[in-house]
Parts: sequence; structure tokens; C-alpha cells
Amino acid sequence: MTLDDIRALVDSDFQATNQMILDRLKSDVVLVDQVGHYIVAAGGKRLRPMLVLLAAKALGYQGQDHAKLAAVIELIHTSTLLHDDVVDESSMRRGRETANELFGNQASVLVGDFLYSRSFQMMVEVDNMKVLNILADTTNEVAAGEVLQLMNINDPKVSEDSYYQVIERKTAILFAAATQLGAVLCNASAQIEQGLRDYGLQLGIAFQLIDDALDYASNAEDMGKNVGDDLAEGKPTLPLIYALTQSNDDDQAVIRKAIEQGGLDDLERILAIVNSTDAIEYTYQAAEKAVKRAINALAPLPDNEFKVALIELAKLSLARSA
Repeated sequence: MTLDDIRALVDSDFQATNQMILDRLKSDVVLVDQVGHYIVAAGGKRLRPMLVLLAAKALGYQGQDHAKLAAVIELIHTSTLLHDDVVDESSMRRGRETANELFGNQASVLVGDFLYSRSFQMMVEVDNMKVLNILADTTNEVAAGEVLQLMNINDPKVSEDSYYQVIERKTAILFAAATQLGAVLCNASAQIEQGLRDYGLQLGIAFQLIDDALDYASNAEDMGKNVGDDLAEGKPTLPLIYALTQSNDDDQAVIRKAIEQGGLDDLERILAIVNSTDAIEYTYQAAEKAVKRAINALAPLPDNEFKVALIELAKLSLARSA
């Protein structure tokens, strides 16, 4: 199955979610409209809202709240992108200028806040306290993950365990919430709910691992952002962490300097070190293990085309180039 095949299974719900996102972006404050529509129009795969829809449909959900919660998940994700690009001083995302590059940091932060608050207005409308608890805890964990990542910047002593703590809280937990919400809407058993949450968490980990590998193995045209962005920010991701443990003293010194100082002065040398230590392959292997755990977590779900789609979606995460 391709991503388009998977999306086609929930096409009407997917369109309803997109329309809901556009409707809820509306504001009488012109700048909110401009910035919000700019970043949403940038596209992306809408992977997180798709997970809500697929999880709910896999359990036979017949209502409408799954589309609303899918929109909530996407608004939360979009707000984190606005904030992330300011913190990271990014100038390019999905092949075009970031919102902060075009509208300025202040507008990006404040519109990000608007989207966060709008998402909470929408989740209240679902009138389900468990949904509120999940999303409140999730947004809090995402924020904590961002702070953890900030603390790791320019620190060459960051361990693999510390790295995984960041990506679980910063990225994977929103995937986990997306799939868990599908189970909650269906009043699924504790076993199925936990299985879907575990699936989302492991898929999110795999997604971030591949993203971090591509920062050293792809190109700007494929990625839609600048190659070496993580290195420029002094961000120690798994390819660098592993390369640091596998290289000689001279190469270790180059990597440590790059992490501590940021910048791309030694990019070519570091790319060579990363390749020579098989750090990209190591990162892909870690992602493959996460995908296997994700697929295994779906065992309690009933067999149907939506479960198959979730399995195929996990496999596709390993093959992406952007």
C-alpha cells in the first residue's frame, strides 16, 4: 500500500478534518489568519491526524468526533512547528520559508499560542474527560521534551538514553496520543487502548529516528530543509552520538567541537565520519526495531483493512526520503 492508498481508506473523514482545521483557523485578527493559513497550507503528510482516523475506524467507530480530534492533533502539531522554528532559528521547512522567517519570531510564537488554545477549545467540545486528560498530559510532555532538547544543545556528552527521552517526549508522544484517542472514542478494552498507544509511540520514535538520519543522508530538495540543520544548531542526534563512540580521537574532537560550537564549518568532515562509522545504518536499524515493536503492538486489534493500513504505514515510515 502507498500513502495515498492508506489515505483513501479514510478520505471523507480526512477531508472533513482538513475543512475543520481551515474553519477553526479563522480569526478577526488578520495576522492570525495569515500566519495560520501559511503554515497549514505548507502541507505535510497530515500523518498524525490520519492516525486518529485509522485507529478509530479499525475499531468500528461510527461517530464524528474522530475528525474533530484529528484536527486537534494537527493544530497542536502545527503550533509546535511554529515554536520550534523560532527556537531553532530555522529558515526553511517543507521546501519553503518558515513562518518566522516571513512574519517574524513574535508573530510565530503568538500564533502558535493561538493554535494551542484553539485546539483546547475544540477538545472541550468532545465532552470526554479522558480525552482531555490525555491531551493535557501530552501537550505538557511535548513542552517538557522541548526543554530537554534545549538542555542537550551544544552538549557532546548526551547519551543515547537522553536522546531517546527527548524524542519520546518531544515527538513520539503526540503519535501515541493520536492512536490512543481512537481507542478512547470507541470505549475499547484496556488491552487494545494500550496496544494502540504503544503502536503510536513506537511509530513516532521510528519517524524521528529516520528524520535524524536523513539530516545527514539526504539533500535539501528531498528534505525540504537544509542538510545539516541539526549540526548547525549543535544538536546531538543519534547519528552523531553513535559516530562519537565509534571514531578515533581526532574524529571525536571534530564532532565534539561541532556540537559545542554549532555551525557547518566541518560539515564535509563530519559527514565522512558519520558514513565511515555506519552511524546512518545504526540509526536505521534502531528505527526498524521500533517499527517491529509498533506492528507487534497491534496484535489485540481485530483484523480489517484499517489495521492493515496501520501496519503498512509503519513500514512506509522506514522508506521515506522527506
